[in-house]
Amino acid sequence: MLILNCRDITGKRMRTLVCTKPGEFNYATAERPQLDTGHAIIKIRRIGICGTDLHAFEGTQPFFEYPRILGHELSGELIAVDDAPDFEIGEAVTFVPYFSCGRCIACRNGKENACVNIRVCGVHQHGGMAEYYSVPSYSLIHGNGLSLDVLALVEPFAIGAHAVRRAGITKDEFVLVVGAGPIGLGIMELVRVAGGKVIALDTNTDRLSFCKNRLGVQHCINAMEGDVTAQLNSITNGDMPTVVMDATGNLKAINNAFQYMSHGARYILIGLQRGEIYFSHPEFHKREATLMSSRNATRADFEFVISLIKRKEIDPTTFITHRVRFDQVKDEFKGWLDPASGVIKAMVELN
Repeated sequence: MLILNCRDITGKRMRTLVCTKPGEFNYATAERPQLDTGHAIIKIRRIGICGTDLHAFEGTQPFFEYPRILGHELSGELIAVDDAPDFEIGEAVTFVPYFSCGRCIACRNGKENACVNIRVCGVHQHGGMAEYYSVPSYSLIHGNGLSLDVLALVEPFAIGAHAVRRAGITKDEFVLVVGAGPIGLGIMELVRVAGGKVIALDTNTDRLSFCKNRLGVQHCINAMEGDVTAQLNSITNGDMPTVVMDATGNLKAINNAFQYMSHGARYILIGLQRGEIYFSHPEFHKREATLMSSRNATRADFEFVISLIKRKEIDPTTFITHRVRFDQVKDEFKGWLDPASGVIKAMVELN
């Protein structure tokens, strides 16, 4: 049964923002989505800008083709839905933006986040930098009384939650998080919740200050200052970190971090880049180290993050440093690539 609100959107047009090629955005109009079987339509109200968007604009995002409408950190108002009886028209929602097939080997084994045929909105298909967006009804997430700002930021925290779950972090073990961008900062918060001792590593002094002053991270290392290995050795009393988590997607940083692992360590790659990883097999082997990737997140990760927010154990709005209207994004976006901008999380607002 199709459920619609009183506003008929069929045949009307909407405004979108298209990344036509690396380094170029253009506003355009498109037909508003029509309600399909098993889908829902969301009136987009907030768009969080993430590393995937920035990399796509730079031309460094894997699995990507142009032109593309970006955007997958989204929240808005549910205005039409089919086959989602627990949802009500008009409620605030977000959604899991990785659309899986439900049939492949990954999906059958409960790893729909790594679906063979996955379609990530804003990457493999057009995303939500638009006034309206159609999503599969199964992907919807209840707003649970949270603000639109918070709902738009559940997704990047779910990325961190999934990575921390993959790492199997235990209380009081040292966890080195390489990269203090939005994903890395979220990972640090989730490591804290899991009881790990966070060590933040970055080259950006302002980001490291944010880690220390806003997130309470005790151990912050600037990779450009001094011997990183020696500093890690001192912090961990000679053991080195038992967990290393990369959130940079930078090949040099990824390769360098192999030398920071303790014996028996786990190394989790969250950041993504185009090149090939190189490391010393003897050094890796003698540690009996574990190397794993962490891709996207599951519904369980989204629900876990929402539960943490509701219990006030984390506050995603702490990360919002910049706000713009939708019609300002084209002019402001390029500046967010510059570390001097001080941006951690830019939030786009639509009426």
